[in-house]
Amino acid sequence: PRPATAAALSCRRYVAGGRCQSTAQLEGKVAIVTGANTGIGKETARDLARRGKVIVACRDTAKAEAAASEIRAETGNQQVIVKKLDLADTKSIREFAEKFLAEEKELHILINNAGVMLCPYSKTADGFEMHLGVNHLGHFLLTFLLLERLKRSAPARIVNVSSLAHHVGRIRFHDLHGEKSYNRGLAYCHSKLANVLFTRELARRLQGKSQSGAEHFSAWLLSTMDEEITANAVHPGSVHSELVRHSFVITWLWKIFSFFLKTPWEGAQTSLYCAVAEELDSVTGQYFSDCQPAYVSPRGRDDETAKKLWSVSCELLGIQWE
Repeated sequence: PRPATAAALSCRRYVAGGRCQSTAQLEGKVAIVTGANTGIGKETARDLARRGKVIVACRDTAKAEAAASEIRAETGNQQVIVKKLDLADTKSIREFAEKFLAEEKELHILINNAGVMLCPYSKTADGFEMHLGVNHLGHFLLTFLLLERLKRSAPARIVNVSSLAHHVGRIRFHDLHGEKSYNRGLAYCHSKLANVLFTRELARRLQGKSQSGAEHFSAWLLSTMDEEITANAVHPGSVHSELVRHSFVITWLWKIFSFFLKTPWEGAQTSLYCAVAEELDSVTGQYFSDCQPAYVSPRGRDDETAKKLWSVSCELLGIQWE
């Protein structure tokens, strides 16, 4: 049995993947993690709470409060704050941003982690297909609303949780909301590709643009402020989490093969790595898996699609983001 045990252990280590080794402290810094009441998001918030202040941004505030009080008790950090954020409703996103901006002077880390997967066909409050609406458009709007605060707090980092599933995705501009044809598995893949393209275009726009217009003069006076904002996307791995709850079959398979799946803690490592690792200070527009750069599908590297998706997203959300 010993060789079998050793083989099982090395298999488990392989499944676990990379670990964030950074011990960086975030004293006086503020991080937001969306969807932090369960799974990868909760583990991400738990780790960040050992380093600094964390805003737990969730739709279900009762669940979020339970997660936050557990994290507070474990880390001894009382600066774990719950705020209501429903990414399926632009009104809720705007309210969240408004309250956050009124209460917090700085924002250093934004982890766009929340997501839905394999939903039966449904639409958000604003009429967007649910996967695209929550996974892409909701985070697109949130980032837009918080960007000036990130700029003011730079150096700052944006981490978008995507997936290996982006390889299967395509941006179907002729049927973005799946009204002509809908497959819930593919809809998820499409939204994860949107995350990669958004990250790529956001990084391109932010490079050399940490300070905008009116801020140039103060930036000249305080040149130390003119630091980088980075934006990177991550694949957390195949994680044993609640994300598959809409599929009875996958939930069942997940249970059987849980040995070959990452735990939520293991799944959080790459998000944490991109949020805090010192060596990534000026790395932007990349896609990471297992705490290292990973291969992006050709569609995920298509700059024309990225630009078009950006302008279509602005149009759908009724915003101007130059």
